[in-house]
Amino acid sequence: MIYLDNAATTKPSAKVIRAMNVYLEEHWQNPSSGYRASKEVSKAIEEARASVAELIGALPEEVFFTSGGTESNNTALFSVDSMLPKKVRFSTSQIEHSAILRPMERIAESGREVEFLPVNEGGRLIIPENFSTGLMSLMWANNETGILQPIQEVAEQCRKQKVPFHTDAVQVVGKQKISVRETPIDMLSISGHKLHGPKGVGALFVRSGFRMRPHLFGGGQEAGKRSGTENVAGIIGMGVAAREALARIDTVEKQISNVRDAFEAKVLELVSGAEVNGDLAHRLPTHSHISFDSCEAEGLVILLDEYGVQCSSGSACMTGKQQPSHVQMAMGFSEIRAKSSLRFTFSHESTLEEAIKAAELVKKAVDKLRSVQSIGTGPVVIYTS
Repeated sequence: MIYLDNAATTKPSAKVIRAMNVYLEEHWQNPSSGYRASKEVSKAIEEARASVAELIGALPEEVFFTSGGTESNNTALFSVDSMLPKKVRFSTSQIEHSAILRPMERIAESGREVEFLPVNEGGRLIIPENFSTGLMSLMWANNETGILQPIQEVAEQCRKQKVPFHTDAVQVVGKQKISVRETPIDMLSISGHKLHGPKGVGALFVRSGFRMRPHLFGGGQEAGKRSGTENVAGIIGMGVAAREALARIDTVEKQISNVRDAFEAKVLELVSGAEVNGDLAHRLPTHSHISFDSCEAEGLVILLDEYGVQCSSGSACMTGKQQPSHVQMAMGFSEIRAKSSLRFTFSHESTLEEAIKAAELVKKAVDKLRSVQSIGTGPVVIYTS
């Protein structure tokens, strides 16, 4: 099986699994208890916190652990919402993950004006000439296309206007160097399972001195920012994943992009009517988003799975839903083209041999699908041998 769906989730590394097992089998004590064994568990959590902080250029005390990217995003948005007058407008982009769009819609229902800013055909934010808002939340890299947003420029504008700036950095952390010191960010969301750590754990960076209101209340864990007994094994695993990501950060971007580029070149050579989407000068090395003329994406996903390639037609959160991707529609795609696009996402474990083989299997799947179906003329029928 060739796994090319790393934007949906990554395989936990062997070191991550071993480290987690230690804290499931041996050091399973509650870190808030008073005896020595619990204090050792608490110390391990702080070491993991320091590792996550180092990966993004933060201080350890600026990082607190959550259940994942969704909770981190929700906490950031609802925290600011609870502290600012309702007359203050919030802004985000039209291409955000649902973990931003749904909370923003709920905030709008409560009476606050929320502005959903457009993107250009390459998938990058069109920054308003008269930039005025009370909160800006902009994803660092899009989960479907991998297109990088103008984070530095937007963050600097927000800092000049003393506007809180949050970024959903779930897709970018661990894949390229970032620094919350060099980029004036107030809050930043991370997910453990996107950087070869476990699912069910994430983190939110909150810049020192930035006011935030907790989203969960209880025992006051995580310095009062996120109550609830810590997911110790998950946190330890995320800490190990962060250390491993930092160790390869200087070489991983070039390594992955070489494999991705070879895959795209082979697909474009073999498959007529294939087109790589988005601003190719501003994208993650991990992502390849391709449209296939006269092919229905969901059918391709099924065929490719039969042939041994795992990929997706968009965000994993939207799988099985019939409407076209909101990201692609915001980029100006026709509905037919939006429903004809696949996302292939790579990791440092992806090999050149796998990339070439996957491209050949893409051709096989496209040829088969084109022979049996036509978009928009009726139900799709897939025949597999």
